Amino acid sequence: MKEAIKWTLNRMPKSDDTQLPVMSLSNVAKARFFHSSFPQYSITPLAELDGMAKYLGLAGLYVKNEAHRFGLNAFKVLGGSFAMGRYIAKEMGRDVSEMTYDYLTSEAFRREFGQATFFTATDGNHGRGVAWAANKLGQKAVVHMPKGSSQPRFDNIAKEGAQVTIEEVNYDDCVRMAAAEAARTEHGVIVQDTAWDGYEEIPSWIMQGYGTMAGESAEQLRQIGVNRPTHVFVQAGVGSLAGAVVGYFTNLFPNDPPKFIVMEAQAADCLYQGALAGDGQPRVVDGDLKTIMAGLACGEPNTISWDILRNHVTAFVSCPDWVSARGMRMLGVPVKGDPVVISGESGAVGMGLIAAMMETDEYKDLREAIGLDRYSQVLMFSTEGNTDPLKFRKVLWDGEYATV
Repeated sequence: MKEAIKWTLNRMPKSDDTQLPVMSLSNVAKARFFHSSFPQYSITPLAELDGMAKYLGLAGLYVKNEAHRFGLNAFKVLGGSFAMGRYIAKEMGRDVSEMTYDYLTSEAFRREFGQATFFTATDGNHGRGVAWAANKLGQKAVVHMPKGSSQPRFDNIAKEGAQVTIEEVNYDDCVRMAAAEAARTEHGVIVQDTAWDGYEEIPSWIMQGYGTMAGESAEQLRQIGVNRPTHVFVQAGVGSLAGAVVGYFTNLFPNDPPKFIVMEAQAADCLYQGALAGDGQPRVVDGDLKTIMAGLACGEPNTISWDILRNHVTAFVSCPDWVSARGMRMLGVPVKGDPVVISGESGAVGMGLIAAMMETDEYKDLREAIGLDRYSQVLMFSTEGNTDPLKFRKVLWDGEYATV
């Protein structure tokens, strides 16, 4: 018998919302300018799933496809690279607008700045992005991965010239390890997308970097005549991506924001647990955090994001692994006429959840609570492509994590 999807509406008391300006339109515009200076930059596709929308009974379904981002198969590089740019700018007493790709790869920059070592913990995509950006900009990277990390993800990071290890601890302990090593290293800095007391600046820059993806998608929707999505589905590990997307769209539509649905892996559903408790305080989930959704296997929330989410999210949803697996299959083998979206385990959970709500009445209460119906224009983010080929094949070919 398949495990049930769990959900709760957001009834938490509001805070002063002091973190919302992190994702201001001007901050996101700076990140977009920085990314667009890279020769590898191009706007990733927004897949219009007209056939799927009709099949599910929605007005529109749009999937931002991050498998094409900088040739790295995932969105994460947006955050790590921009945080590096902001860090270097601050160290040099300059504005990030001067930190273009051409300048950062120049001899003049090497003479003025030298080299820093960027430490990070990762389940794969974030570390690869940090390693890639460090490699391109002539910097050093040290990457720690939690136990159970896949060999292909390890190899992709190592290929970028980073020093990379798989440790015998979970993701959150890898973060602590990377932070301790950075503190002991001359010109060492930790680039992590989770925030804690005393470590807020770099995570906020990473979130702004993710804003490039959100900004692109808003533009692409306008170009096809959708001025504003009614619903935005976004997945969460520590919550940085979710906070970035929710923060950006709240600032873009301050008087009439979309409804935001945040999804987590059931094995690491710290945001859902916090929303369920309802007091506004974040909760921590510990243990091995075993889930197919490796990129979402994080048990300690980013405190900056948490503040944005508690103020603006409509519903928090805790998803068993079958939800993601079903989403992978639906996106990879779409309704006739729709584009194929190759989406990895952490990218497809939105598709699986939307289908679970619309295909049967099993989750009718959630569907009605968020007002998902034939008038809805729905945006979701496929944040990674096929980053673990063996796992991908087991799900799509062999039917792993079946729904019956």
